[in-house]
Amino acid sequence: MSEILDIDRAVVIALGSNVAAGYGSSEALLEAVLARFPDAGLKILVRSSWWRSAAWPDPMGPEYRNGVALVEASAPPEEVLSTLLALEAEFGRRRSVKNAPRTVDLDLIAHGREVRDEPGLVLPHPRAHERLFVMGPLAQVAPEWRHPVLGMTAAELAHRARVGLDARPV
Repeated sequence: MSEILDIDRAVVIALGSNVAAGYGSSEALLEAVLARFPDAGLKILVRSSWWRSAAWPDPMGPEYRNGVALVEASAPPEEVLSTLLALEAEFGRRRSVKNAPRTVDLDLIAHGREVRDEPGLVLPHPRAHERLFVMGPLAQVAPEWRHPVLGMTAAELAHRARVGLDARPV
């Protein structure tokens, strides 16, 4: 894949949902979100299939659907993050209680090889490498992607993940 996709420059975005709202299913809602990416300046290069996992931290909540998209974006990380937050709001995301069920969750996992630790922006995402529902889909489409800080591949991190171990492709 690396010969057709420059994963060192790609922007990695994780998508999740466990409230379908008016879309019938979380998968349909996430497909609608992805359909908005090009208009938002996020050119999709490759995307994973949808994965399912139990709600966390309360497994009694609605089951999640998750996936990952590698995109091309000319905007800097701050603008990409702002775009993702705007898309969340457009699709009904309301931030209330931490880890509450949500229509859509869009996380900026990495912006190329950039490393930052600033208020409001940490790159790469500080917990993504621990989550199978992020690293599994990423390893599905870009197993050779390397974590900019840890130096491990997505495939290696998927095997080491300790959160969301029930995650699997739908």
